[in-house]
Amino acid sequence: MMANVREGTRTAEVMRAIRDRIAARVLATGDRLPSIRGFAASMGVSSSTVVEAYDRLAAEGLIRARRGSGFYVSASAPPPLALAKAEPCRKREVDPFWVSRQSLDAGNGMRKPGCGWLPPDWMPQAALRRAFRAVARADDGVLTDYGSTRGPLALRRLLLARLAENSIAATADQILLTGSGTQAIDLVCRFLLRPGDTVLVDDPCYFNFRALLRAHQVTIVGVPYTPAGPDVDRFETVLAAERPRLYITNSALHNPTGATLSLTTAHRLLSAAAAHDLTIVEDDIFADFEPEPSPRLAALDGLNRVIRIGSFSKTLSAAVRCGYIAARSDWIDDLVDLQVATSFGGPGPVATAVITDVLSSGGYRKYMEELRARLGRARRETAGKLGAIGIEPWLMPRGGFYLWCRLPDGQDAGALAQAALAEDVVLAPGNVFSVSETATAFMRFNVAQTDNARVLATLAKLVKS
Repeated sequence: MMANVREGTRTAEVMRAIRDRIAARVLATGDRLPSIRGFAASMGVSSSTVVEAYDRLAAEGLIRARRGSGFYVSASAPPPLALAKAEPCRKREVDPFWVSRQSLDAGNGMRKPGCGWLPPDWMPQAALRRAFRAVARADDGVLTDYGSTRGPLALRRLLLARLAENSIAATADQILLTGSGTQAIDLVCRFLLRPGDTVLVDDPCYFNFRALLRAHQVTIVGVPYTPAGPDVDRFETVLAAERPRLYITNSALHNPTGATLSLTTAHRLLSAAAAHDLTIVEDDIFADFEPEPSPRLAALDGLNRVIRIGSFSKTLSAAVRCGYIAARSDWIDDLVDLQVATSFGGPGPVATAVITDVLSSGGYRKYMEELRARLGRARRETAGKLGAIGIEPWLMPRGGFYLWCRLPDGQDAGALAQAALAEDVVLAPGNVFSVSETATAFMRFNVAQTDNARVLATLAKLVKS
């Protein structure tokens, strides 16, 4: 912006609005800008203000005028978005995309103690096969049609019962089924955020929160995470200083630390959020792994300023993608339209029918009880084996399949992960989770993928080298 155009002027506001549209790729190179009269009306300013703003943007080279035709985005506008370059250049091992790429593209011979899902033989294979057979006998439309805008009522009612188990009262019009848990968060970000907004995350946090937020071109601020939840004093300080629009977190079995939010911390977080008009996204994808429910922000808040997100990828199948959003009914109405605009409906009928079949069967609860017990043994055994080579858990989680561990002698987790890749072992180094990149000495381990002789031998060799 030119020096004599102050940020607070109406001309500056019009210029900023055009810049935001170009940055968000709403306007691309060669696109025609809104007409002067129409944009003046939509912005609530005079036509002369828009003319001045367009002239200044043209002088900067961001747009160009065509005589008798209007203004167009120039070729010097931002290039197509490259997420890996959306932040200052970093070593690839601390990039939040690194672990995802290595884990998703790993061949059958690779071991993945750094990945975020259970091995196939830990999943309810028999129940899934039975559900698929039932779907194959269903009406033709189930196999060929688009999904409905909100998702089938039968599955939404099952979700309402599960929410009630966490003391979250909701109605069917407060539930929206989505293509995945990640898509659920993406829809919320599209709904609430604009480029340049500030979003608060835990430090460390799930690395794909960071990756997804890059795509929305927002400023990411981290708050240190403790065994009882985020550092509340720091949380309140950041709210006052940064005025974030959104806070994204896991309340139960936090990824990557495995910690669980305390009731005292939950109350303080909600009080601070109310004082600073902050919306909270509570990603509760690990809810079913808890031995008993812990405090939930959505329950304490009543789905007022807290949005609950979940999916079935961790407990049922990552191949049958379906997530959900639980929120205020007026927000759900708008999110329905947004999902139609971006995906033309919700998850496909095949996916929702399979999930409905499995969840409504009596075997799902038994499967989860057995899975929790099996994971409890795996956490203890894996912690012992890692401890024998000097890798110590930060805490022992109440449930789930992650251990957040400190490496011995201040070793660099990123360098270790790169070396392990040469041994066909995919690890998750600490700084992919850390906004401040202060987790150099930490590593996240998936206990269901770590109890393997080759993995442990590789770790032992690298830690000693």
